[in-house]
Amino acid sequence: MSMNEKYSDIIHLPHPVSEKHPRMPMLDRAAQFSPFAALTGYEEAIYETGRLTEEKTELGEEEKAILDRKQRLLLEKLYERPALTVTFFVPDEKKSGGRYITKTGNLKKIDLIQQWMLLTDGTKISLEDVKNIESPLFCDGF
Repeated sequence: MSMNEKYSDIIHLPHPVSEKHPRMPMLDRAAQFSPFAALTGYEEAIYETGRLTEEKTELGEEEKAILDRKQRLLLEKLYERPALTVTFFVPDEKKSGGRYITKTGNLKKIDLIQQWMLLTDGTKISLEDVKNIESPLFCDGF
């Protein structure tokens, strides 16, 4: 028995139309078959867990002394708004660790008491987070 023979008594009848309920619009009918995200935020949580961060490296005494000398020279030449490139640590806002950023600009201010430097573009950098400073002012002795 073929499928057409099995339903031969109803196959040619008109499509039933309800008198109580209006037909569902095609857009709503399609929506009921769209993918369902049962775990809202799950994909973001998986991404966040897998996202890698770096640990902040502690500088040795010699590296700290070199940075200190560089900062003092920059402070002496502050009126020139010296060009420099700073590599510094930025803590991650969501998890432990962070990442190192290298920024090039001109120095506007250094506050050795409160331990920060300000670039002319408004970037404020904690001196405790600075890993390295390069500038044309520094001779090969650094």
